[in-house]
Amino acid sequence: MLPENGAGSRLGQRDVEHLRLRSSRLRRLDDVLGGADTRHVYRAELDGTVHLMRRASYSEATGRQLLAVVAEQAQQAGWAAFDAGDQREASALYRRAHEAAREAKDTALEGNALAFLAYQQVSSAASGVATAVAACHAAGPDVPPTVRSLLYERRAWAHARAGEATETERALARAEEALSDSADEPGPDWASWVDGRELQIMKGRCWTELRRPLRAVPALEAALADFDDAHARDKALYLSWLAHACLDAGEVEQSAKVIGRALDLSGGVGSVRPRQRARTFLTRLHPHRSCEAVAEVLRRAA
Repeated sequence: MLPENGAGSRLGQRDVEHLRLRSSRLRRLDDVLGGADTRHVYRAELDGTVHLMRRASYSEATGRQLLAVVAEQAQQAGWAAFDAGDQREASALYRRAHEAAREAKDTALEGNALAFLAYQQVSSAASGVATAVAACHAAGPDVPPTVRSLLYERRAWAHARAGEATETERALARAEEALSDSADEPGPDWASWVDGRELQIMKGRCWTELRRPLRAVPALEAALADFDDAHARDKALYLSWLAHACLDAGEVEQSAKVIGRALDLSGGVGSVRPRQRARTFLTRLHPHRSCEAVAEVLRRAA
């Protein structure tokens, strides 16, 4: 058990492990809840660790480990703020995470902080390519395979949003190569969700952005076939990309069916992103409103 306020206490390895374990447990909330539900929990956890560090004493080595915990917690809090729609707070937390990771000399967390920033830039219609490339360089080749795969996935996404098909395919190949090595070297808990299904989803998203529906649709359909509805936010988001890909392939009725399912899942989810994605797609459906399936989903959305 950690000291309540840290005053006069001496922190060591056991305390660091306690903080890491607590962060890992709280991270699981993001599997089923949106950022509007979790952002204050994650921010309070970050603030508690910073307060503890200010009032306690510890060795230089323990200090670096504590800074790595701060970086990890700031990234999680930044992600929740991003998911809730507070882009200013998200950006500030990602930059704080990057600074803490650099002080901790943790290249994996340093690269991940930049990858988060790149993802945010791409989501705001800015180019995140330079930041995503910097994330891979900052992490280097010696980080755990799941981390390397995650960073190259985010790099592929930035390239796809920039319309760079060749660079997208190269980054996806690097992500897949790294993932094939992951069985021999377990990565950090904050990258444990990176697996074969996640890579298939990212492939589908990238090919959707590049208007390659013959590649996008099979990847997304395979990945979503047994995707649990309990992960409503993520499933709704991924279905929105599938809807775009189906429409690009000329399958109007199927695209309407898919976006209808996404709308069902996104109801009540504490995230702005599924609804934003759905609204964007519905504008694409308007020219097809004479189709009965399209008219029905437009009525439901209204």
